[in-house]
Parts: sequence; structure tokens; C-alpha cells
Amino acid sequence: MAVASTLLGGATITTQLTRFTGLRKSFPNLDDSASTTPRSFAQKVDSHLRLASTNKGSRGVVAMAGTGKFFVGGNWKCNGTKESISKLVSDLNSATLESDVDVVVAPPFVYIEQVKNSLSDRIEISGQNSWIGKGGAFTGEISAEQLKDLGCKWVILGHSERRHIIGEDDQFIGKKAAYALSLGLGVIACIGELLEEREAGKTSDVCFRQMKAFADAVPSWDDVVVAYEPVWAIGTGKVATPEQAQEVHVAVRDWLNKNVSPEVGSKTRIIYGGSVNGGNCAELAKQEDVDGFLVGGASLKGPEFATIINSVTSKKVIA
Repeated sequence: MAVASTLLGGATITTQLTRFTGLRKSFPNLDDSASTTPRSFAQKVDSHLRLASTNKGSRGVVAMAGTGKFFVGGNWKCNGTKESISKLVSDLNSATLESDVDVVVAPPFVYIEQVKNSLSDRIEISGQNSWIGKGGAFTGEISAEQLKDLGCKWVILGHSERRHIIGEDDQFIGKKAAYALSLGLGVIACIGELLEEREAGKTSDVCFRQMKAFADAVPSWDDVVVAYEPVWAIGTGKVATPEQAQEVHVAVRDWLNKNVSPEVGSKTRIIYGGSVNGGNCAELAKQEDVDGFLVGGASLKGPEFATIINSVTSKKVIA
């Protein structure tokens, strides 16, 4: 099967899958024996995927577990100049984008107005962070009110760089989300585990703890998109396999079903982030519970970001 051979690539990826276990196994008995050959491993995955496909039957136009539109966000982080952002905006304005995708970009705060005034209305603007409450004597911070004033529709909260470099904890992030939502901003709520946490089998523990902090604080999930971003895959070039991403997304959706409500579990979009690029987005997008992407470095390249946005076509199936 082309997908299996492309994704697995023989013994090298067999080793990687063994290394990055941390939730439940997607494919029972695939790595039970150290003597499993690359050929037999791929054949077993091929059999599993075809069995799963035959059990699903006919699907609608777009195969997604979440009920919302495919969602792609571009987090520009601390990158760009007036000149480079002008070029990026020009590339995005001239790109042909699929219509059934919500697209959001998050420029550095100092360039939000430039982007807002020059970018097509087809793409919405997000802040990369916001303060926990109303503005005031908080040097260096930006408030949800200020984001709204600039025309932002969204804000990214809980990104791993805020958690692990700046030191924001789960409860602080949850309160930020609640305040942003109360002001009418949509929240891209980031969760994800460190490499050592995955290797210790704690992926679900970490993600569920972070989810609980959001659930304890937010009044409604109507304007929340959950972004699963394994920290070991952010900016490293190391990407979770489609099966690994799907496995965590299913677990997060199950958590929402059980701890919030089945309705919220069904309608909440769960997107993947972590070294997503034009070359791997199509295979990731094929996973039923991957409802889109939060993109870092590749979102700074207009044509490549457009390719990622248009990967929604990989979800489309013949009914």
C-alpha cells in the first residue's frame, strides 16, 4: 500500500514508533517482536488500514469527526519585517484557496494593523497571546480589548513556548481563555506533551490535565479550537505520524465527550501542530479526527501555506 510504505519507510520508522509511544497503541501487536521485518510491518499496517476503511462505509463529502469546517491557522511567532510581511500578504492574497476552510493568521503584535489593512477578508487575524484580564499596568502585555480593537477574531493561548519558556501554568492559561472568550474572541487552545513525557507514557495524562484547566474556566466551547501540538515536534522537523496524531485527537475528543458533553466532543475542532509542511499535510489531513492545522514556520511561506490550507481536499471522499 502506497500510504504505508510512504509513512513507515521501513525499519527506521519502526524504531521511531517504538520510541514515541505514550498513549495506547494504535496498532496492537505490530511491535511485539523485535524480529518483525520492515516488509511484514508494512503489510500489517496495510491490513489494519484497509480493515478500518471497509468498516466505515460511505462517508459524506468531507470526512471529519468534528462538525465544523476544516481550520488552518498560521502562527508567525516572532518573525518578520514590514517588507517580508508585505510580500507574505501579497502571496496569500494571490493564492487560490479552497472555500470550505477557516483560515487564520497570527502576526507579531506590532504588525497586526499592517496585516489587517492589507490582507484579504478571506483570512481572519489572530493575536499570539493576550493578558489574563483587562489592560492596565502590565508592561509588555496586550489585552483582549486591544486585539478586538485592531480587528482580531482569534487569539492563541497555551502555546508550548508560553508554557515552557515563559512559564505560564495550566490554570493561568485557562483564565486567559475565559477572559478572551468573554470579550468575543475565538480561542485556539494549545495542548501537548514534552518528549520525555511521551517516552514515559504520559501523553494522555498531560493533555487531559491541560484540557481540564480549559474546561474548568471557559463558559462555553462554541468558539474554541483545540490545537494538539506535541512539543517534541514543534520546529524540530520531527512530525508525529498520522496514526500518532489521530490517536491523541481521538483521546482528546473522548475526553470532551465524557468530561464536558457529547455535543461539545462532536462539534469541537481538534487541529494538529508540529512541523506541518506542504509535504506532510495531505497524509495528516486524511485522519478523521484531524480537523486542520496550526502551522509555524511553513506559514511564513505563502505558497506552502496555501498548499496546507488546500490539504482539505485530502479529506474529501466519494459518498
